Amino acid sequence: MGSGTSSAGPTKLDLVVGGEDSGARLDVVLGRLPQVGSRSQAAALIAAGAVGVEGAAASKSRHVKAGETVTVLLPGGSRPDIGSHAAVPVVYEDEWLLVVNKPAGMAVHPSHGHAFGTLVQALSGHGAAGGEDFRPGLVHRLDKDTSGLLVVAKSTEAHRRLVAMMRRRAIDRRYLALVQGGFTADSGTIEAPVGRDPVRRTSMTVGGLAAREATTHFTVLERLGDLTLVEVRLETGRTHQIRVHFSAIGHPVAGDPLYTRRNPLGIGRQFLHSHRLAFLHPFSGEDLQFDVPLPDDLEAVLVRLRAGSGRGDE
Repeated sequence: MGSGTSSAGPTKLDLVVGGEDSGARLDVVLGRLPQVGSRSQAAALIAAGAVGVEGAAASKSRHVKAGETVTVLLPGGSRPDIGSHAAVPVVYEDEWLLVVNKPAGMAVHPSHGHAFGTLVQALSGHGAAGGEDFRPGLVHRLDKDTSGLLVVAKSTEAHRRLVAMMRRRAIDRRYLALVQGGFTADSGTIEAPVGRDPVRRTSMTVGGLAAREATTHFTVLERLGDLTLVEVRLETGRTHQIRVHFSAIGHPVAGDPLYTRRNPLGIGRQFLHSHRLAFLHPFSGEDLQFDVPLPDDLEAVLVRLRAGSGRGDE
């Protein structure tokens, strides 16, 4: 391949496929380039929509031909090193799986607009495996701006067993959420199918396209004026489930940029944190339970509210 141009900010590479690469897979060819560095990084670029062949999107398994032009956008003008991203705290690790505490602001896997700085890239040195190539080891996910615990598989068999456990609801996932408004009851259950919003395609809604059953249980932990701190237990795991369900009953998650226009606390993200995971180890049968505290930004909100200032009243 021959290389081409670059500019300030993201670097654009125009690469012409040489005869020696004709018939090879796109991810293999890109992975040989020093600007990309590996086949896994090439796959991340392709999954993020940063690679085109003859001006059109292409899959990583496409076999390129001599003379075709491949365009690659590299962020920051240099080769992305997936091992150099911000460290993700590892709460537990053994030969089969690991449990991590994902920070807010980190996408779980590469996607359009989030080619780098993702969780799967940050965990590249831990041997995550199983599932789809662009998100190895992922058993479930958290939204980019939701923090907290995730379990990740380290082999195809571990992934298969953990996914099966998730489907039969054998993994206990609990979240802390600050929601708008007050509740007369101390606990409740929200049952409503969740599907893609037919108008706002980046959002989910009750009902919606291809809606699937969804059940959310919650317990009131603390009443803070016009806001309520709740612990949420997921029975199902639909995209944006907690955010959609609480919005649907008139108690949207504080700071949520998609499902409420109110952000009186100025949090900058939804107040939602995965604070507990509990399950039986899929190989040893050991009873595992993990708890992590609220991150500093969310804890600071509670401190303010408890002190009687910034209570969220409008």
